[in-house]
Amino acid sequence: MARIISVVNAKGGVGKSTTSVNLGAYLAALGKYVLLVDLDPQANATVGIGVDWRTLDKHLYHSLANFTEPEAVVKKTGLFGYDILPSAPELAGASIELVSAERREWRLYDILKKIRTNYDYIIVDSPPSLGLLTLNGLVAAEEVIIPVQCEYYALEGLGQLLETIGLIRDNLGRDLKVKGALLTMHDRRQKLSREVAKEVRRNFPGYVFSAVIPRSVSLAEAPSFGKTILQYAPSSSGGYAYRELAQEIINLDKTI
Repeated sequence: MARIISVVNAKGGVGKSTTSVNLGAYLAALGKYVLLVDLDPQANATVGIGVDWRTLDKHLYHSLANFTEPEAVVKKTGLFGYDILPSAPELAGASIELVSAERREWRLYDILKKIRTNYDYIIVDSPPSLGLLTLNGLVAAEEVIIPVQCEYYALEGLGQLLETIGLIRDNLGRDLKVKGALLTMHDRRQKLSREVAKEVRRNFPGYVFSAVIPRSVSLAEAPSFGKTILQYAPSSSGGYAYRELAQEIINLDKTI
């Protein structure tokens, strides 16, 4: 039975898609079967893993809005043991169409329940908002990873996200846990980056991963080639950091 992890932050540009794509790649490289769910209509994770949404006849929208079976939507990636439920811009329409739907917050949960026995990990890349799509990603998950960019407004909005997670626990009966905060875009040469990292570790009410994701040219370039950092530049600082994160998550899960 897969462990379902949602990668969430209502703030954009903090490394959600980069983390989702590359964490999944290294979990697969470490012998796990992984499904990446691209819940963002911008489809950055889909493109970043080498799938062209323009060529898809079916994507996540069709499962969420039209009840298409997930097996008909899942695509293989270029890495063994790594699949994707791809996104496309039409997914933005699902958030409107689902407003009056029955079990609207549970739609993704119901989809993933059908295929979760095929995987060890399901990673959900959520949109940069706290709308209905993100709510579906949170309800479907058991755990949340929160990427936190090492810059001035790092902690802004985290309180609202943690409050939303609390509301899901209380009102929807989901035992949703924060797996940890992940420091991203860290530049150890900059005093601000070091201070923000220290502040997050001091003030975040929970676990902060030991792995820290650096600001990296290779990480920025890889998606333009439709490749994960494992495929593009595994010996780069970004490659080492995501391998460390994947190993840290596996080790944490062994202790549970």
